[in-house]
Amino acid sequence: MTLMESTPVKVRACAGRGGHPRPSGRDGYTISEVAAHTGLTAHTLRWYERIGLMPHVDRTHTGQRRFTDRDLDWLDLVGKLRLTGMPVADMVRYAGLVREGEHTFAEREELLTTHRANVRERIAELQSTLQVLDYKIDIYADARRASERFDPV
Repeated sequence: MTLMESTPVKVRACAGRGGHPRPSGRDGYTISEVAAHTGLTAHTLRWYERIGLMPHVDRTHTGQRRFTDRDLDWLDLVGKLRLTGMPVADMVRYAGLVREGEHTFAEREELLTTHRANVRERIAELQSTLQVLDYKIDIYADARRASERFDPV
């Protein structure tokens, strides 16, 4: 079982992080097309493959990488994990567990559950910080409005 076969992810036809829609009717993207779609650099995509974060990427007879829709879906998941602050080492560990197959479900669940707890903690910290910002903004807005009322001009 390959990494992508054991990771059911919906195929999306929407624009990627790079803002470019996925070309329709194709399943063999060049590294530059994937870079444009995801917003990642070709260097980063090759690095992901080298460290084991990407599954094996097929190549043409001339050695050019050809990414599939499933690869784009995987990169979408990796992008989401990056946005949550998951360390690269944990993402690589997760990818390895997926490649190992169904017997790693419990380990994958534990890894993601632990990370979710960390994300929830960060969200709570950010919400608290947002409250402080809102408070300060309100003070300045009130002070600005008060000074405008007493402006003799």
